[in-house]
Amino acid sequence: MKTSRASAKRGEFLAEMPPSTQLASSQVDSLIAQISDIALVLDEKGTICDASVGSDDLMDLAQDGLLGKSWFDVVTEESHPKLTDLLVANDTDPTARWRQVTHRRENGSDVPVKYASIKLGANGHVLAVGKNMQAIAEMQQNLVQTQLMMEREYARMQGTENLFRLLFQLSSEAIVVVETVGKTVVEANSVAGKCLGMDPKDIVGSNIAQAFASECRDALQALLSDVAGNVDHAPVSLTSNHGSVTFWVSGSPFRHAGKVFLILRLEAADNRAPALDDSSHSLTENVIDALRIAFVITDQSGEVLRANDAFLDMIQAASEDQIVGRRLSRWLGRSSVDFSVILANLKEHELLQQFSTSVRNQFDIAFDVTLSAVSVPEGEQPCIGFIIQNDRSRELSFSFSSSALPEPAGNLTELVGRVPMKDIVSETTDIIEKLCIEAALELTGNNRASAAEILGLSRQSLYVKLRRFGMGDRT
Repeated sequence: MKTSRASAKRGEFLAEMPPSTQLASSQVDSLIAQISDIALVLDEKGTICDASVGSDDLMDLAQDGLLGKSWFDVVTEESHPKLTDLLVANDTDPTARWRQVTHRRENGSDVPVKYASIKLGANGHVLAVGKNMQAIAEMQQNLVQTQLMMEREYARMQGTENLFRLLFQLSSEAIVVVETVGKTVVEANSVAGKCLGMDPKDIVGSNIAQAFASECRDALQALLSDVAGNVDHAPVSLTSNHGSVTFWVSGSPFRHAGKVFLILRLEAADNRAPALDDSSHSLTENVIDALRIAFVITDQSGEVLRANDAFLDMIQAASEDQIVGRRLSRWLGRSSVDFSVILANLKEHELLQQFSTSVRNQFDIAFDVTLSAVSVPEGEQPCIGFIIQNDRSRELSFSFSSSALPEPAGNLTELVGRVPMKDIVSETTDIIEKLCIEAALELTGNNRASAAEILGLSRQSLYVKLRRFGMGDRT
């Protein structure tokens, strides 16, 4: 019984076709050219006898002149073993064995091509059919670059978190962080443990009310409710459940990952809260000095009190004495307004994370940085701590194209050929100006005078542009 074509063995398809329907040589050539990006006919030594290029990206390979050249001469050296394997294609086993080789170009760039081969008759010639893998290689490279960027960003964020955690534990002030939902303690430093007479590990995960005497819990609940609602509340006197020590407790709210947390500060009623001993204070100083990340402590007005060697290296200062007592705004901020915005945010929220700005060294050479800062308004000396890092996220270069522009700027490239270029440029300029003004107003809390200074405009010019873009009523 005749075998049906659907069940024929692989490679017997053409053999089963009636002679009247078999493909002519010209039809086979056309078919190969259509289904492959590149096709080569080679002799048994690997010399290219014929070539057909169907991909625009590979046209320069044909222009370089493949005919008469050895296949080994037009690919990289590490591809040679794969060519040897392809040239010994077995005509009795037509199963395609794909091998990826790398072609060399005259301009120095390489292009990956995936080949399969089969023998042509008994003369030893081999047909190699290739697929251009350049697009896939570029996608893989972009994926690797994105992965590296994410790893660098993760390492930077992890370093910042570890630094804050270290400073949190070495602080001489008793601090407890409480989640508003459930009043669960999520963090407590060692000083808080001493104050409450508990191990910090036992405090974390428990309800904050359990750390205080039962008669104080109503006052504690009122404090937590007011602080969570951004209502001013004077410090309350509470007695610990372990050791019966009385403290003044105050709090501040902050948001993270969509949740509201409360920072509670404890101070002994006699103003002598347990503090780290002198050796611990020296340890803190040593840690700050050894940090490879720039660290600066200022007073509430921004005058430098302390700076480590990493910051001195960043601004090219010879010694700490050169900067102590001077305003940090001399080196930090794109303008005086930039530093004012930082102080205003710290005054309101007491915490600022991943703020992009710039630093100028002693020679007025500016470079981009990212800073995180925390304000400590209470204690023996109110202060602000700054962590400043070079902005590594800008190290990866990328091409600026219409896809990077917001709508409708991204559609402007579609107007090329239909609208004069000067009109397209004018429209793009208007969009960019509007975006810059919106960003400046958002950064300054809608303070137009400060926004004008950041943008390098006079107030009158800013007002004119606001009216022009229909932003005059923005509040």
